[in-house]
Amino acid sequence: MPQATTPKYLTVKQEAKNSSAEMYIDGAIVTDEWEDSDTSAAGFRDALKSLGDVKNINLHINSPGGSVFEGIAIYNMLKQHSAQVNVYVDGLAASIASVIAMSGDAIFMPSNAMMMIHNPWTYAAGNANQLRKQADDLDQITKSSIQTYLAKAGDKLDEDTLKDLMDNETWLTAQEAVDYGLADEVMEANKAAASIDQRFAERYLHIPKQLLVKDGPNKGPEQKLANDKLQKIQKSALEKSKALSISIDQYKEELRNGSLHNED
Repeated sequence: MPQATTPKYLTVKQEAKNSSAEMYIDGAIVTDEWEDSDTSAAGFRDALKSLGDVKNINLHINSPGGSVFEGIAIYNMLKQHSAQVNVYVDGLAASIASVIAMSGDAIFMPSNAMMMIHNPWTYAAGNANQLRKQADDLDQITKSSIQTYLAKAGDKLDEDTLKDLMDNETWLTAQEAVDYGLADEVMEANKAAASIDQRFAERYLHIPKQLLVKDGPNKGPEQKLANDKLQKIQKSALEKSKALSISIDQYKEELRNGSLHNED
């Protein structure tokens, strides 16, 4: 059984009789974990260590993506592991989550699951030289993703076609993923279809309409609690911002009236 230190967001089930482990990535790929569903490279590393010597890892993915370097680290951990890695895209493997999926010795997708591949993007600020460097860095990161996809696809996908798919932020059905060599087998449809939350919906350009569901199939009580928590944080931040604005206005008024004195 997994040790008690296994991160709570990364559910691990281990079957001793056939030395297999079930692992789940059910949310964003992040550096710092804020939500229970978030997965970081450090947390995933600890979960892998807790498994001990297993022969098979069945990794279930339902993720909108997230941090590129955290995802690359997770991919490399799985590729370096001695176990047979079977990846199941339960709902969605988007962006860097699709790169993690490529770690599978075998990749399975239910017919109603989806995979999204695109060029990485980032927020940027700075002068012209800094912004140009940021663009160059993104090009280098893109090359890494391209090599990862091609290594899995083999002769089913050439580099020019892949670049075109990534340039256009392509959302692949399970069958399309298999046709391009990015998955190995289409399975029977899951009851819970792929969906994507608002945070990531705002980042991507060509999200299929069926994924934009306010209260989708995987929006249970835990998601409602998370949304309520986020709303409280936003409300608190807004109230503090208004309070600060009022304090500054009062300070300016007192300064104009000469009623504000310096104190040692």
